[in-house]
Amino acid sequence: MKYKKNILITGGAGFIGSHSVRLMVNKYPDYHIINLDALTYAGNLENLKDVESAENYTFVQADILNTEAIEEIFRDYQITDVMHYAAESHVDRSITDPLAFLKTNILGTVNLMQVAKAAWAGELDQHVFYHVSTDEVYGSLGPEGFFHETTAYDPQSPYSASKASSDHFVRAYANTYGMNIKISNCSNNYGPNQFPEKLIPLMINNIRHSKALPVYGDGTNIRDWLYVVDHVIAIDEIFHNGKSGETYNIGGNNELQNIELVHLLCDLMDDKMGQPKGTARKLITFVKDRPGHDHRYAIDNTKLTTELGWEPSLTVEEGMRKTIDWYWDNQEWMDHVTSGAYRQYYEKQYS
Repeated sequence: MKYKKNILITGGAGFIGSHSVRLMVNKYPDYHIINLDALTYAGNLENLKDVESAENYTFVQADILNTEAIEEIFRDYQITDVMHYAAESHVDRSITDPLAFLKTNILGTVNLMQVAKAAWAGELDQHVFYHVSTDEVYGSLGPEGFFHETTAYDPQSPYSASKASSDHFVRAYANTYGMNIKISNCSNNYGPNQFPEKLIPLMINNIRHSKALPVYGDGTNIRDWLYVVDHVIAIDEIFHNGKSGETYNIGGNNELQNIELVHLLCDLMDDKMGQPKGTARKLITFVKDRPGHDHRYAIDNTKLTTELGWEPSLTVEEGMRKTIDWYWDNQEWMDHVTSGAYRQYYEKQYS
């Protein structure tokens, strides 16, 4: 079958990437979705069991740093567009091993763009290179204000510095070579299939098993929370209808202090488990704050909502309930991903 588009989605076995793969496979049967993932600790093909047999879906295991493998994929599948999710994404890990973030997030992105530029030579404007980024590139906010698309970059961790650098390289390829690029910077994602080193699945899993709930510092750091399905719907809209060369900020309009979020999860889990309200809160344990911990992130998504009509569909409580229900019903998935290397990392990070 000849497809209308052959879209390469990098990091498609990861948290956000897998939700994007699922949406694209199901929504666009005339697109061939090629999922490229190295299947490192956070990549999990169990995330995509429901689409793995779809005719318009193909999985390829490879590293975005492997030039020959990427060139072969572009040749074999006649790649028309790229949606680039593949990244090391955990701030704590970036503090422990910053070079891994430099290699994947910066060199990997540039390598991917080099191959795309060569493959699309002479018709760069006809192919989209979509780069998925983060609000953390903007640094830290005080009690007032929001991140805008024009906010100056001020990354504070090795992770955010690596993503800021990759953003700059993507824009440079547009300015220098004429590549048709689109970038989005999102707030903190949550929802099904998130690797349990992240705050929300970590808390849900620990409450379920009556384990300590580690909270950095005094828990007053503020984040804006975005349900992952809302996020990939926005990306689909930007990919198809966003302006070439533009950046769009994607936020959930759900600001909470970390401790407020943990309290909400505790209370919802108490209700889910049929135990007295306040039971889970007794598990909260404050731990030493991490270095360079940004105080507040908050996104103004006006450009996205006015230009493309996207809006987040869930309040934070609605989204958290859906997320808790998913983890509750998928304990086997959690058991598989919380074995081995993850447990060693967890012990090291929070002991």
